[in-house]
Amino acid sequence: MNNDSEYEVEETGFFKLGLVKTDELSAGDVGYFIAGIKTVSDVRVGDTVTGAARPAPAPLPGFREVKPVVYSSIYPMDSADYYELKVAMEKLKLNDASLIYEKDSSAALGFGFRCGFLGMLHLEVVQERLEREYDQAIIMTAPSVRYRLTLSHGGEVIIIDNPADYPDPSRIETAEEPYIKAQIITPLAYIGNLITLCVNKRGSQTGFTHLDEKRVELTFEMPLADVLFDFYDKLKSTSRGYASFDYEIIDYRPTELAKLDILINTKPVDALAQLVYRPNAPERARKVCERLKDSMSRQQFKIAIQGAIGGTIIARETVNPLRKDVLAKCYGGDISRKRKLLEKQKEGKKRMKMVGDVELTQESFMAVLRENEDDDRRG
Repeated sequence: MNNDSEYEVEETGFFKLGLVKTDELSAGDVGYFIAGIKTVSDVRVGDTVTGAARPAPAPLPGFREVKPVVYSSIYPMDSADYYELKVAMEKLKLNDASLIYEKDSSAALGFGFRCGFLGMLHLEVVQERLEREYDQAIIMTAPSVRYRLTLSHGGEVIIIDNPADYPDPSRIETAEEPYIKAQIITPLAYIGNLITLCVNKRGSQTGFTHLDEKRVELTFEMPLADVLFDFYDKLKSTSRGYASFDYEIIDYRPTELAKLDILINTKPVDALAQLVYRPNAPERARKVCERLKDSMSRQQFKIAIQGAIGGTIIARETVNPLRKDVLAKCYGGDISRKRKLLEKQKEGKKRMKMVGDVELTQESFMAVLRENEDDDRRG
């Protein structure tokens, strides 16, 4: 009824050990009906089904349309497999109507899809299904939430979830991010450490309830963006696996938003850009730069890996060049001869740096982009 769609019901029945056909289903019955619905997205969880001849006066209360809260881009490991990934996404959409995706592209990773998920668990389920059921080798960019920006000229409000859509900072008057109401049930022994963890994630405590002699429920309001990364892993580590965690979106609140760019030899890599809370940006940039340094192969010239916000460099790592011993065949003679050879090598490396391009391998992307997923699995 909420979707205002009408179909002819062809069969009804009950769920038992098998499907038992019956003439009708009425209020209170649990069963199935076959109606030849060709578009699965037309059927939404929690919607009301009523008779077209004698419709109910109003849908049952409580229906809410499912909206994604976590966003990430999916790319094939090999850009030649884009068509196969497209077919797999279409098949997955047939029995997962809550999955939302659209075409996306990246200069570094080629063509892919920008996807919206109901949460981190939904993201992981989709990833596992693509890999196991459809045999797809994929790369997922760092998850992001949807931010609300108010522009300074005209007060226009825009919603963004992709770093590529981030406008010029001089045009942004205010930025807001989604907040959640987090409920944590934990044994008494871990209360102090869990409160410290939530406070470090910019959380503010709003409730403390004793459930029984051994367990308490902690309630916090905190930014969703800080929960996406290593929060669940640290929650389980701190509580030795005994704490449970649940959350719901409550509202948007002001934040200090910044776009973190990752530069390889002064060239930005769009697939590694992230929207971050500005005070946490240096720590995030250092982690990304360190992982890239450890996974990149050395070249004949020095490679600079930098994290930047606008024109300000906030983190840097350097991949040292391979060094050829040009003095190996210089058995003697004046020191000026050796200096001449070293200066010649230095000039050659400088020219090579100007014209040389650094190609990021799939392993380098995996080291950075899958860091958070690995942390979640360990949790």
